Amino acid sequence: MSDLVGDARHLSPSVQEALRLRAVAALVAGRDREDVAAVFGVSLKAVDTWWAKWQAGGREALVMRPRGKPVWVHQLLGEAEQTAVRQAVLDHRPCDVGLSGQLWTRRLVGELIARLYRLRLTEPGLGKYLRRWGLSFQRSDKRAVEQDPEAVRRWHEETWSAIWAKAKKDGGEVLFADQVGIRSDQVTGRTWGEKGKTPVVRRTGNRFSVNAMSAISTKGRMYFMVFAESFTAEVMCRFLDRLAGHFDRKVHLVVDGHSAHRSKKVRDWLAAHPDDVDVLARAEH
Repeated sequence: MSDLVGDARHLSPSVQEALRLRAVAALVAGRDREDVAAVFGVSLKAVDTWWAKWQAGGREALVMRPRGKPVWVHQLLGEAEQTAVRQAVLDHRPCDVGLSGQLWTRRLVGELIARLYRLRLTEPGLGKYLRRWGLSFQRSDKRAVEQDPEAVRRWHEETWSAIWAKAKKDGGEVLFADQVGIRSDQVTGRTWGEKGKTPVVRRTGNRFSVNAMSAISTKGRMYFMVFAESFTAEVMCRFLDRLAGHFDRKVHLVVDGHSAHRSKKVRDWLAAHPDDVDVLARAEH
């Protein structure tokens, strides 16, 4: 077999591992170290080294190890520098540190590192750093503080079933309506933040806005109307007129508890259009 092995250093790592394990197995079986060296075509020093490793750490000491330097050796940023950048991403917006925008992207993190440490990193490399720091690319979440989990459960399990059954019986369309304000300081998109913690973005008080009333169907179709004034019963009635004009069947409209939806003007409009729109329920936040 020694003719087949030759210089073991030229063998692949997996073959070298198998050679070490077989040689030690032969020693465990009682073969002399000289015989093992001769049979496997290696030096006595190699046999002694393998045997010492096996005695110290067992089979795990003989298995193949990744070659090259550890991952941390190749990192351009030191541990202190990494900690500083990570904390800056968590505690500040890009615009707070002289960059553009309010949400962190790999490009902006790279710009921060370039300013602080005169280093230019690739975006894939930056992504590895960010994930190693326990960060993920997240979309900020907005949740009403008034939300009642039990009311939400009841709405899903009881109210929604009744709405769907009535709409199906009438051959109508179910739409979910809500009003929204679109502001100049609106922040959309995703940013890097700590896993399990939704990032909070502070916004400027200098802004202008426009309002919209929209309704979306269970199939994802959206109907909307833009208006500049505040949302009132008159605006709601105008929206209902437009909405009814889009359909040749009855619309079952789900709205929230806004006072305009409960106003006398809206109730009168609904009474005058019984075959067009029916406000069945007010969805819980």
